[in-house]
Order: sequence, then C-alpha cells, then structure tokens
Amino acid sequence: MHTKPRPSRTEPEGPPSVKAGSDAIARSLPTLLKSPGVYRMIGQIGKILYVGKAKDLRRRVASYCKPARLSTRHAKMVAETASMEFITTHTEAEALLLEANLIKKLKPRYNILLRDDKSFPYILIRGDHAWARIMKHRGARSQKGEYFGPFASAGAVNRTLAALERAFPLRSCSDGIFASRTRPCLQYQIRRCAAPCVSRISHEDYEAIVQEARGFLAGRSRKVQKKLDEKMRAASTRFDYERAAVYRDRIQALTQIQAHQDVVVEGLGETDVIAIHQMGHACCIQIFFFRAGQNLGNRSYFPAQAKNETAEDVLAAFLGQFYDNKPPPKRILLSHEIPRMALMADALSLKAAHGVTLARPVRGEKRKLITYALENAREALGRRLAESAAQRTLLEGVATAFGLESSPERIEAYDNSHVSGTHAVGAMIVTGPTGFLKNAYRKFTIRSAGKGGITPGDDYGMMREVLTRRFSRALKEDPAREGPAWPDLLLIDGGSGHLRVAVETLADLGLSDIPALAIAKGPDRDAGQERFFQPGKPPFQLKPRDPVLYFLERIRDEVHRFAIGSHRAKRSKAIRQSVLDAISGVGGKRKRALLHHFGSARSVAGAGLKDLEQVEGISRTVAKKIYEHFHSGS
Repeated sequence: MHTKPRPSRTEPEGPPSVKAGSDAIARSLPTLLKSPGVYRMIGQIGKILYVGKAKDLRRRVASYCKPARLSTRHAKMVAETASMEFITTHTEAEALLLEANLIKKLKPRYNILLRDDKSFPYILIRGDHAWARIMKHRGARSQKGEYFGPFASAGAVNRTLAALERAFPLRSCSDGIFASRTRPCLQYQIRRCAAPCVSRISHEDYEAIVQEARGFLAGRSRKVQKKLDEKMRAASTRFDYERAAVYRDRIQALTQIQAHQDVVVEGLGETDVIAIHQMGHACCIQIFFFRAGQNLGNRSYFPAQAKNETAEDVLAAFLGQFYDNKPPPKRILLSHEIPRMALMADALSLKAAHGVTLARPVRGEKRKLITYALENAREALGRRLAESAAQRTLLEGVATAFGLESSPERIEAYDNSHVSGTHAVGAMIVTGPTGFLKNAYRKFTIRSAGKGGITPGDDYGMMREVLTRRFSRALKEDPAREGPAWPDLLLIDGGSGHLRVAVETLADLGLSDIPALAIAKGPDRDAGQERFFQPGKPPFQLKPRDPVLYFLERIRDEVHRFAIGSHRAKRSKAIRQSVLDAISGVGGKRKRALLHHFGSARSVAGAGLKDLEQVEGISRTVAKKIYEHFHSGS
C-alpha cells in the first residue's frame, strides 16, 4: 500500500457550483491509476467531505464529473469539493478496510457514521501467573491469557462473573494482593474463591477448576456439568455430604447462568446477528453476540447521516466501521443482503486472519434469530424516536423561555472544579435533540493557574481560559463555521459575573452572535429556585415545575458531575505520584525496592548514603544521585 496525494485545490469565485467541483475533480484524472484504493473529497478549507473506496479509482472518480447523473446529495458534495487525495491499495479488500478506518477517524460530513463505538468487555483467564486469575477486561487484548466474549455490557460481564465465581472458585484479586495475603479473604468465607494465596487448595486441584472454567466458557457446558454431577454422586456415595453440597452449589450456579439465555440455537458457535430497521429518516441497527452456544447480550446503534440511504448501504457501512477495532467472529448473520457481500467477507477474513462467513438466512432457526433481532431493532428505534420527540419539545421550550430565534440543536454547558485553586479543571458537556452527546464532552486542565497567569481559585479567569481555548480551536479548524460542532446556546454554571466573562470572551473572538445564559442556585440553594441571567436582562426565575426548568437543571447537574469527576481523577492521580518519580534513573523496579526497604518515600528522603547502598538494585552511583536529590539544598 502506498500514498499518492493529488492536490488540485481551486478557489472558485462566488458560491460553490457543481461544475466548479466537477472541474476540480477532473483535474486529478490524467495522473490517476486504474487500481484499487481510497479517495478523499476535500472542501475549500481543507475539511474532509467524503471518503470512498473503489476497485478502479480512475473510473469511480470519473463518475463524479458527470453532474447530470448525480443524485441531489452527491451533487451537493461535488459542489463543495475543491481537491482530491488518493491512497492506492493492492486489493479491493484492503481498500474496504482502509475506507472504514478513515471514516471512523475523519468523520466526513457525507459518510454514514457509526456513533458510540465503544470497546466491549471480555472475561479474561490470565495465563501469566502460576495461579490463574479470572477477571473482567476491556480494551486492547495485550495481556497473556484466554479471552471470552465480547459481552454487550459491563453489567452482563459482572453478572456472569458473579455466577462463575460460585461455580468455579478462582481468584479474582490482583497479583499484589495475592502475594501479600496471610489468611483467606471474605471471598473464601462465602465459597467464591479456593484461597490458593494461603495454600488452602493444591495447585493440581486448582488447575482442574481452571480447566473446568475454560471448558464452560468455551461452550462445553454439558460436559462440565456431567463431570461435576459425577463428582457429586461419588462424594455422596462416600457419605461426604459436605463435599457433595459444594458440587451441588456449583451445578446450580452453572444452571443459573444458562437460565438467563433468552434465545439460543444449538451449534451456533461464534456468531454475530445483525439486523437493521428503518422508520422515516431514522434507523436502528441491533447486534446480538453469540459465543460458545451462549447469548452474551445485545446493543443498539443509531448511525448518523443515513437519512436518504438504503438499509443495505447503511448496514454495509456499519459492518466496515464496527469491526475496524474489534475481532470479527467466524459467522455473521444479516437481516439484509448488502452490496458486494463476498468482498466484505474477504475484507473481514483478511482482518481476522481466519475465515468469516456473511449470510442472510431465509428460513430455519437462524431466520428466527434475525426476526428476533429485527423486533428488538424496531422497539429500540420506537423508544429513540419517542425520546427524541420529547427532547425536541423541551428544546423548543428553551427557545420560547429565553427568546431564542429558533430551537437550539446543540447546547454546550460549562463548569469549573477545584479545591482552593489546586488541580483545577474546566468541563464542557453537550446536549441536543438526541440527548447528551457524551463523545463530544471535553475537559480542560487549567494551564495558567499560579504560573504568572490567573490567581488560583479565580473562577472567572478559569472560565475565560476554557472558553478561549474551546472557541479559538473551533475557529482554527472551521473558520467558516459550517460544521455541526458550533453551539446554538451556551449554558454557564454560575451567576452574573460568570455570564459577563463568557460574553466578553465570545466578543473578543468575534462570536457575539452565540447566545449565552447562566444558571445559579437560589438563595437557599434549593433545586427549583434557580435564577437565570441573560445579557441585558434582570435575573429571573422560571415557574416551579416547569419542564424547561427541570431540563436545564439536568444539564447543569450533568456538567457539574462531569467537572467534579474530572477534578477528582486529576487529584487522585497526583496523590498516587511519589516524590521518587522526579529522580532520573529511578524507575518502577528501583522505586518498589526502595519503598519495600524503607517503608515510605519520607524515609527514603531521610536515609543516609550508606543506607541507600544497602537496597537491592541500588548501586553506589544511583544511591548518590538519590541522596543528592533530597539534600542538594542543605
């Protein structure tokens, strides 16, 4: 794969036209290869408009130079295009994978976009310790061990782990806690751990439980249960009823896990079931995860910018982006037959390093799974549209209550959090017609506090810094203010002083047209007594029990929660840091050796040179460096 940028930027006079865009695209054709690859359409200010892939780049790009054949959406996209860039690939499958990756990264205006693309949790049986640990895992699968999942939510993992601990009493504690135990913990007392930390079980017996847990999670549940049943009967025959009761409880725990399965198809194996339902201009994609014969839950997605697209095209775009950072299963069942299904299967197989089959079942048990997923998609979309309608009514109420020209599509709320000016953090949250947009939340570490800038604890100065950084960057990235990331209303948590600072900051940046509003608690700080501040108006209150009041309170509480959470995380990180971290040449291993030897960083600071040399791993040179670090000013 290699990159071939084809700059052909133009600066047409007046408003953009389809002909001007077509001409800009046509200028790239003479040097364009007839090979697979990815193309990017770029606007006049360098904003990525669209990312596409093609088996033959030259032929695909040439199709945009025929305005009469373009749809309304494509004509608008071409009209805004000022230049093109290309990346050639060896195969069309590689182009498909690259296209999905770039769409997720660049979020072009005219592509179908997957929202809320978070990682999924797994159950991990770690294999890097003599006594295996069972735990929840999220993120990169970099730790040594066996991963089982994905689960649709953290709650599903937690419920499964709680039941697994009753069936397979494996340790869940960290290696540090495991090594420091001198007596069994509570988990042992309630029979959820075999206490290998204090040798209450032999290594051989513990490994047998580990193998049973692996077998169950890998889909061999019947074999595991049969073996446990045999052990229970054998213990009962020996009149060892206490041991038999332990096996009975483990069997019941396994039965409880299996009882939570809503829909299970025998022999399904490693499969994702994906269905899409469209209603009006909205759509919902529902995905169910089946692993080792178990239903690990489902999740709903609502792709953005899919207003005029067919269900097949939306589903195809979803697949590429969804599996961009997740391992595809061996089988994917779809509610619709997507365009170029064989190509998508080849691309996912290339990514997964194993065969991936895509199919649209039309009969049998697998079709029942698709029907079940479609029902869930329809219900989820209905709930989403109902919530959106209610949210839209509240936004219209905000416009009426505060005299806005139109209902706000994007409200940004701001707050600061600190303790006596330390670890100061600014926070921004965003809400709109679909509710809180958590992927748009931002936190700002206050940089100028106590450094010749603002006085620590100066709320006004912090607010000025946050707003300046937020909108200076926005102006740099989108000077024409054409993108969707511009607010229709600012909600400031504070009083008249905070509002004055916000208005002045916006004016300094040439953004006086953005409405701003401040919300402050009433005299007794009771909810429902909030006072509102707007430029040029005296403070006022909304009527008690006004839905708009509750709506704005919820926004204020959310930004307050986010600000405090960010501040506490920053403060906790600072507390965890040690004065030893500032000494060059003293890494994690030497720091642990020093702390184990002396007990605390304070004792290390007061230690003599010869005492420091006695620590394992601390040479005379390093000991001298540590000593001088703490005594250089004496």
